[in-house]
Amino acid sequence: QVQFKESGGGLVQPGGSLRLSCAASGFTFSSSAMNYYRQAPGKERELVAAISSTGGVTNYADSIQGRFTISRDNAKNTVYLQMNSLKPEEKAVYCCNANGGKLVGAIIREYEYWGQGTKVTVSS
Repeated sequence: QVQFKESGGGLVQPGGSLRLSCAASGFTFSSSAMNYYRQAPGKERELVAAISSTGGVTNYADSIQGRFTISRDNAKNTVYLQMNSLKPEEKAVYCCNANGGKLVGAIIREYEYWGQGTKVTVSS
């Protein structure tokens, strides 16, 4: 059974920092790319940051370049998103996401799993 335990969200003042954590179980974490998405009220979900299965490759949305850092600890099956210099417009629900492919017989089946999300509010 795939499970995610997300934490770290909350209320922070503009310019402040938060560190989100997403602990996963029920699938091969070390073989999965991990991503953080966010969805603000009334807006579409957007990809914020992505990290490859080994952690060697990361990608970020243009809007958060240089302020957010995604990392992972495969020994703990956990992905992190360090968010600095937060802005009020970044209030959203932040969700972790896992994707990859697993060999089933002779076929590689793609999978994608979602966490339940954690709410981030940036306000003074």
